[in-house]
This record gives sequence, structure tokens and C-alpha cells, in this order.
Amino acid sequence: MPATRQLPSDEALELIKLTRDIAAHELRPRAAQDEADERFPRDAFTMLGQAGLLGLPYPEEFGGGAQPYEVYLQFIEEIAAAWTSVAVGASVHSLSCFALATAGTDEQRSQWLPDLLGGELLGAYCLSEAHAGSDPAAMTTKATRDGDDYVLHGAKAWTTHGGHADFYTVMARTSPDRGGISCFLVPADAEGLSADPPERKMGLTGSATATMRFDSVRIPAERRIGAEGDGLKLALAALDAGRLGIAAVATGLAQAALDDALAYARDRQAFGKRIIDHQGLGFVLADMAAAVESARATYLAAARRKDAGLPYTREAAVAKLVATDNAMKVTTDAVQVFGGYGYTRDFPVERYMREAKVTQIFEGTNQIQRLIIARHLDTGRAGDLTVAPAAAQED
Repeated sequence: MPATRQLPSDEALELIKLTRDIAAHELRPRAAQDEADERFPRDAFTMLGQAGLLGLPYPEEFGGGAQPYEVYLQFIEEIAAAWTSVAVGASVHSLSCFALATAGTDEQRSQWLPDLLGGELLGAYCLSEAHAGSDPAAMTTKATRDGDDYVLHGAKAWTTHGGHADFYTVMARTSPDRGGISCFLVPADAEGLSADPPERKMGLTGSATATMRFDSVRIPAERRIGAEGDGLKLALAALDAGRLGIAAVATGLAQAALDDALAYARDRQAFGKRIIDHQGLGFVLADMAAAVESARATYLAAARRKDAGLPYTREAAVAKLVATDNAMKVTTDAVQVFGGYGYTRDFPVERYMREAKVTQIFEGTNQIQRLIIARHLDTGRAGDLTVAPAAAQED
């Protein structure tokens, strides 16, 4: 039986329209210069929060938008098509709210979540460590109980918004067994918390990434989210959602590269006609368009499973793998369409290509995504034909 088709609400359509307006008029005009200057756009997140866009998938009672994840991901894609660093930041901020929103007590959520979802506070997510990037269960950062407090020791690598965030969702070891990891909400002004100088990256230079150091950071026990030992479970659940965010980021980035390449191909003349009219170039553009469309369809299909309450770990890994590999190819092809000009900083396609590379690495490398997919294939769910209701997408 075909899945019931559910039309998007008027509110969802208005939210996507608002996002496009903000992206076109507030973000895209400044993206290139801020990236060149390696300027962190803190005000952009405040603006998105005030517009009611940062908390789209979270409950209304705490200041969220109560929107399906499918709608939230389209918001991320629209932002990424204008400015990838801001889209990555919005996705990471949502990731940093996940544990509090899903496992926090009513008191914890009432106290902290409204300012996070409203953009008054900016979040960061501290999971990876220098020696345990793809194996979070091997982390060594510790949280030791001391009366009514916990004391944190260790370092977290590759922290997006590191040194700029107002709070950090931190996974730390509370017992020596492999799964003995707990989750903590650490304020940026906690004594003993510091950020190393930001990493010098080849792309996403407007997004600050730094190692965070915890030197006897003392926090009240009330800042533990969930029970002791729940941290790894929360982290892995958050990563499923976060991978869909990165898939949407990669799709928006690829769409921007395709749009710029199309505009150039329609305008540029060679051998007496537009270069888009040369079959060799036209086929390249056709493949780029197919890659963007397939990436979008893949992340939306996974989001619909999530919204329907169905398992989606495998689908999230597929979406992340497909969308980010496609983004790398599309942005590389966009540079090729521009020829020598594509290799210069006079056009943004060289920046798109540099930005696309990291999407294949963070939120679990694409080798890890293949490992996840392979393991799920071995469980027998590869032939699961259960589908979530499809929602019509605004073109």
C-alpha cells in the first residue's frame, strides 16, 4: 500500500520562505568576506534564534518550533546554500541541545532550554578526543563525583564554536568500564575551562573549531543530564540526528555550487555558443543536478522515518554518506565548469570545494558511515520496506 502523502503545513512553508529571505538578504552578502577574514558570525545565530528558527525541531513549551525534522533539515539546507559555516553552526547548536531536550528533567529544560532555543545562548558539543575521534567509547576525559559536584579533567578536540559558545554539552567518563560515560551541561564561564587557539582549517574559516580543556572544572551535580552511564547512548542518538543535519548542509552547499555553475555556463561563450550548449559540459551539469536531487531525496526519506518514530540509524548513515560524497563531486565539478577562473578566489566555487571536504569527515567519517551501513545490512533489516509518510517539498 502506498504511503499516505502529507502536505506541509502553512506554517512550515512560511518558515522556509522566511529562511530563504534571511539567507538571501542577511547571510549570502557577507559570507565571502567573513570567511576570508576568518570572522566568527555570532550575531547570525542570535538573528536566527530571534526569528524562531534555531529551535525548529524542539517543543513549543520550551521555545522551540515543534516542527517535523523534515522541515528543520530544509531550513539547514537553505542556510547552507547561502553560508555553510552558519548552517554547520546551526546544526551543531541543535545537536548540543539534544541531550537536554530529550533526557533532561522538566526543571533542567525549563531553566536552560528556552535561552538555547531562542538564540540567547550558543551551544557546542564536546564528544571527540584527539585519540578517539571515531571511537567515542575510548574517551579518557573524566568526571569524578565529589559531594554535590562533579570535577572534570581532560580535553575535547574539534569542538565547533570552541571558545565562542556559552555552554558545552560534554561527554565524560564516570566509571572505568567502556560504557561508563555520562553527559554534562558545562557553562562557558566555569573555572578551569579554556579553549586552545582555533584550528587553522582549509575551509569553514568562519566557523571556529578548537580543543577545549577541562582542568579541574567543578560543576554542580544538577548539571548532569540523564543518569550516570547514559552519556554514550545519548551521544549516539544525537549523532544519528546530527548526521542528517550534515547531509542537509552538504546538499545546500552542492546546490549553491550547481547554481553558480549554471549561471556561468549560461553566460560564458566558447566556439560561438554558450558553454552549456556543448554536450560535454551539459552532461557534467546534468550529473551535478542529479547528485543534488538524489542527496536531497535521501536525507528527506531518512527524516520522514525519524518523524514517524521509525528506526533511522542506517538511513541517517546513508544520507550522510551520499550527500557529502555528492557535495565533494559537485563542488569539484563546479570548479571545472569555471575553468581557470574556478581556481581563483574571484568566484566562490573554490571555497565551496574546500568546504565540502570536511563534510566527509565530521559527524563520523564516511568510512564509519559505510561500517554502520554494513553492520545494519548484516542484521537483516536491509529489506525493511516500512516507509514513513512522504511530505510534499516546496520547490
